[in-house]
Amino acid sequence: MKHSYSLFLLLVILILNSCDKKQAINIAGSTTVLPIISIAAEEFRKTNPDIGIIVNEGGSGVGVNQLGEGKINIGLVSRDITQEEIKAYPNVTFNTISIGKDAVVPVVSSEIYNSGITTLTLENIAKIYRGEIKNWKDLNGPDKEILVVDKEASRGTRHVFMEIILGDKEAIASGADLVLGSNNEEQTAIVQSDAAIGMLSNAWLNEDVKGLNIKMLDGTVIEPTLENIINNKFPINRDLLIVTNAEPTGEVKKFIEYLLSSEGQIIVEEAGYVGINQ
Repeated sequence: MKHSYSLFLLLVILILNSCDKKQAINIAGSTTVLPIISIAAEEFRKTNPDIGIIVNEGGSGVGVNQLGEGKINIGLVSRDITQEEIKAYPNVTFNTISIGKDAVVPVVSSEIYNSGITTLTLENIAKIYRGEIKNWKDLNGPDKEILVVDKEASRGTRHVFMEIILGDKEAIASGADLVLGSNNEEQTAIVQSDAAIGMLSNAWLNEDVKGLNIKMLDGTVIEPTLENIINNKFPINRDLLIVTNAEPTGEVKKFIEYLLSSEGQIIVEEAGYVGINQ
């Protein structure tokens, strides 16, 4: 019995030691920040194999709420945290850390862009989302009804876009035809249409989803280029944030330090965003 008891204690100690060594960092939130974190987690694990990292999407609102509820260690957020969210979690100290910069770009189907609509004013875009302009011919484009793509209310991309376009991050887009979630879903919908307009992170533009230039009130045309994002000239820009409850410690701090390191910032830039030191 004595030997059996000693063996039992040894087994318990080994299990506890194993659990200590195999720690996990739980992360969730913005699909804009997600590509950076997914690649960084994979690279980080190569030199830190005893630290598990679990990454899920869901949008900025999910990142904030799950952090507030204590379900995750790091929230991914591509907008400011609202006062309502802060009030909802009075026992949480939201600590935000910028890991990069980005622009939210009004985007159109390549067919619309190639027809000559490459530049719009902020008011043009506002009228489309309010439902006041319904056909591209009203903007000197083809005679096609506009497919207006909106995002879910909790999405960080939408908050930033609507704050500039409609003056309220929670504004109702009366002209919207589709309400989608992730960047991937919206990109796919715009690719599959020949008359769509939407909002995407600059890193999600491609040959089939074209970013529009913005014509300012003084007549200046601002293109959605990395240079204009770096210089804060593009009018719809934002920081890409990770959020913790108070100052990070332990393995969470170690992963965040990796994201902010030169190696981590290379990942940010290779994902199509702007590093914090640019």
